[in-house]
Amino acid sequence: MTRRRKRPLDEVSFQMTPMIDMTFLLLIFFMVTQRITEQELSVPVRLPVALSAAQPEKIERDVIHLDAGGNYHIGDRPATTEELLAHLKLKFRDFPPLQVYLRADRETPSKKIREFVEMAAEAGAIDLIFGVHGE
Repeated sequence: MTRRRKRPLDEVSFQMTPMIDMTFLLLIFFMVTQRITEQELSVPVRLPVALSAAQPEKIERDVIHLDAGGNYHIGDRPATTEELLAHLKLKFRDFPPLQVYLRADRETPSKKIREFVEMAAEAGAIDLIFGVHGE
């Protein structure tokens, strides 16, 4: 008959390595997502004023900028009309439903805004938010 050796209670240990790994992963995740958010809003755009403006609770959509000259920006990267249309179609295919947040400068020609709305509809957008500034 073999005797089982009992482990004393004071030998129980808590593994810290997985906890440290998880902490570093969370830290990296939050650093990366914060950088992306700042980049998406880094294009200088003077938004039009609206009395009934409401800030969306969370922006989980593509952010497209239209500057005063009518130039498109995907995040903080300038884009041509063709590049923007290809980007929207790719996003719709990979991450439906397509939701777009347009930040257009108050001096942007309405023709360019209409062009963007038509491109978004062609790509299959179902939700379009226009950025405005409340008083």
